[in-house]
Amino acid sequence: MEVLLYLIFGAAFVGSIWLFRTKKLSFLNQKENHYSGQKPTFNIRDTLSGELLCEGIIFGPTGVVNSRFVADMNAIWDGNKGIINERFVYDNGSVQDREWALTIMDSGKILAEASDLIGTGTGAQSGSTVKLNYNLKLPQDAGGHEIAVVDWMYLLSNGSIMNRSQFYKYGIKVGELVATIRKKDF
Repeated sequence: MEVLLYLIFGAAFVGSIWLFRTKKLSFLNQKENHYSGQKPTFNIRDTLSGELLCEGIIFGPTGVVNSRFVADMNAIWDGNKGIINERFVYDNGSVQDREWALTIMDSGKILAEASDLIGTGTGAQSGSTVKLNYNLKLPQDAGGHEIAVVDWMYLLSNGSIMNRSQFYKYGIKVGELVATIRKKDF
């Protein structure tokens, strides 16, 4: 009986530490208001506009780099509605296209749609950041899984964007993306 109680309390303690670490000491703890007032101000219509270049890496669940990519992006805005076309070329030679349809609501909330999203993504601009949350259906060659994505973009003083995204399945982190986005040099 004593061993059983020890195992139950031990499992509860470890579970509590994991939950605290996951929710309070991690990437998921960031809130939009942490960045309000920070400069430079990330105005998504100005910052994500025109021809852009994105370069990044994707880490798997063990922290090892699974793939590298370069993406050409083109963003066009008409008032509060924007279309962002992306073409990703991965290090294994595969190519992936995505077209985002973004709407900036009067409240500042962002609505995001794309053909591989499940439902509508939501987000917000705050200070020097933009945060998006969405559910994504991976391509079949990447397993075809449905994952939840938490996507943060941080505007730097030189106009470049640092993008960090984490991917979750059943609440467990299964991957992470780190990328830069910047205006193309012509």
